[in-house]
Amino acid sequence: MARDIELAVAAAKYAAEDAGLVTRGSEEGAEGFRITGSRTGCNIGAGQISAEPDELGRALAESLAEDGSFDTRKWGTIGDGAGGAMNNLPPLWLLKYLPNMLACHVTIIHGCEGPSNTIMGAEAGALQSIGEGVRVIERGAADLCFAGGAESRIDPMGLARMRLAGRASEVPADADPAGVVRPYDSASRGVIGESAGMLIVEEASHAAERGARVYAEIAGFGCGMDSRPMTPGAPGAGDPNEDRGLTRAIRRALADAGIEPGQIDAIVPMAAGVPELDRREFGSLRAALGEAAGRPMITVTPYTGNSLAGHGGLTVAAGAKALAEGRLPARLHAGSPEGADAGASDSREAALRHVLVCSGSFGGQAAALVLRRV
Repeated sequence: MARDIELAVAAAKYAAEDAGLVTRGSEEGAEGFRITGSRTGCNIGAGQISAEPDELGRALAESLAEDGSFDTRKWGTIGDGAGGAMNNLPPLWLLKYLPNMLACHVTIIHGCEGPSNTIMGAEAGALQSIGEGVRVIERGAADLCFAGGAESRIDPMGLARMRLAGRASEVPADADPAGVVRPYDSASRGVIGESAGMLIVEEASHAAERGARVYAEIAGFGCGMDSRPMTPGAPGAGDPNEDRGLTRAIRRALADAGIEPGQIDAIVPMAAGVPELDRREFGSLRAALGEAAGRPMITVTPYTGNSLAGHGGLTVAAGAKALAEGRLPARLHAGSPEGADAGASDSREAALRHVLVCSGSFGGQAAALVLRRV
């Protein structure tokens, strides 16, 4: 398994256990609610899985011309000069890195035979997948779904891509990790990480009948798209002060939940800690929420870095847990957030009824969920 798949499989296992489910992947003798495979779906946000350098390197080393450049003829197996270097790749190399392998392995392990989808929306992918799980249940195609996302970007190829995209910065080896990511602070620098966040999304009456512990209700869901990239400094990057796709996603989630902006009690944003992205995100929050954009934030990135497709699963879990406990978690922040209530703080009790979870993304896709206390 590639690292991303391992993360997804582990998170799905923990989610099933926390929900009291017994699946095909449960330990022998496990107690709980045994799922019906045909009524169990799976929707997972995934990213572009980076090939492991040692696997790819063996093939590339045999593809070099005398001057050290890459020779496509040596790589190939057909035609004059074909060197067959690609035959150094493991026979199942491609299957290991297909993004749909996350959902594939989770469904096989747990015996999920309902609707299964893989959504590639970068940082918005997990939120989109959770929203898709809701829609699958609403249309009667499943009783419950594994939903969330997973991605690792701490491999050499993943880090190189993020560095070129302006989403990661070099930091001194002796830098204090707690002070690197400072959401909504112009002095912040982006950090890339890895994570998986998986939830069990379940139809309300089905959960009640089996006596499930419910953390929160998914009251509203919305998506949007800004066709201009969010890559800092890229040509045609669009409005530097607002991600219009995210603005639309938030408004649609509020409308779907049937609430007004002022009813939001806390916000769980992407909070990437990349100044250009944070500025656009907070601009969208102001445009969609007005004064409610100043509500307390729950920020995950300072703890984990930006884990792209895995990030939304963590943020939804954090929002649901806050609602269930009536408590805002502690925040890390070593700077001065500009405008947003995202500075360093201890954990504290809070009267929470609705929590907004939202995210833009690398490619312009955006999604938002409204969670409601039960």
